[in-house]
Amino acid sequence: MKIPSVGNYASSLALGLALTVTATQSVSAEELVVVGWGGALSAAQTEAFEKPFSAATGVNILAEVYNGGLAQVKAQIEAGNITWDVLDAEMTDAELGCAEGLLEEISTSELAPGTDGSHPGDDFFEDALHDCGVANYVWANVYAYDKNAFPGNRPQTIADLFDLAKFPGKRGLRKSPKANLEWAALADGVPLDQVYQVLATPQGVDRAFAVLDRVKDSTIWWEAGAQPPQLLADGEVVMTSAYNGRLFNAIVKEGQPFEIVWDGQVWDYGAFIIPRGAPNRERAIEYVRFATSPERLADLTNHISYGPARASGVALVAAGMKRHLPTSEENFAGGLRASAIFWSDYGDQLTERFNAWLAAN
Repeated sequence: MKIPSVGNYASSLALGLALTVTATQSVSAEELVVVGWGGALSAAQTEAFEKPFSAATGVNILAEVYNGGLAQVKAQIEAGNITWDVLDAEMTDAELGCAEGLLEEISTSELAPGTDGSHPGDDFFEDALHDCGVANYVWANVYAYDKNAFPGNRPQTIADLFDLAKFPGKRGLRKSPKANLEWAALADGVPLDQVYQVLATPQGVDRAFAVLDRVKDSTIWWEAGAQPPQLLADGEVVMTSAYNGRLFNAIVKEGQPFEIVWDGQVWDYGAFIIPRGAPNRERAIEYVRFATSPERLADLTNHISYGPARASGVALVAAGMKRHLPTSEENFAGGLRASAIFWSDYGDQLTERFNAWLAAN
């Protein structure tokens, strides 16, 4: 699939609240629990989504943080005590949660139109709308290195992440098979368009784990998004995988001497989902409509380098943010779309194997 690059679009942002929020009464006592990933992303969403939504509706946003997955959603539903209204999730979890009956369906007709009045189904990118999920941004798993650790020859490809001879030093990798297996396959020479086909075979999985074997003993495994930039800053690793938005914050806002390698980026959508039986469903839908409007998605890029998931939102992105987005022409070349279907089908067994591999001497 192809996503239009940011290109040369207008940089001015319109508030457009009249188009993005349905008429409601201002009820200051009303609350909505919105769950996100914390750190730079949650801070950005607070500024771009939550504060404007509260100002427009009078609804107080209660923000909570989690590390992804559906375990807590399932537990709330089974206990009959649903306390979360909206979650920012991986699209894979929208797929899984819908299939398992854990999530509310969200109709395209409930979403905001494009800036030109176009139907949201025509304005959102391909695969950005799911029966139970609405994409709000494009993010990427990438890796970065400390420029001070490599003053001469520097990493440029995904294969360099696994090359300890050429680029010695500790690595940081997320404690998950996701992205790691895709990268290992790419580093072993699998073409972009064949990665998931190869990983769907036992032989392909063996190939990927053989590549991971090269760095296993030299890797610090992280679980929270705030860890990778800190690992680099503290000198505990010389390169690490990370969410591109976390690296943007460290590089641009904190002045850290890090360099992102975009080759082999595994990109995906962040998607809003609503737990089945959420008591504030109508308000939750209203929030999703508001936050995924073109104007709000464009404003998000003023705070973090995640690209809008719809064309008319991309058209409003400020010029200075273009080169930092996963979807820019330069960065998007050589990128791989994470497959929600693949991880829905094979996620459990690959996670089991990955954990067993980690535990083995």
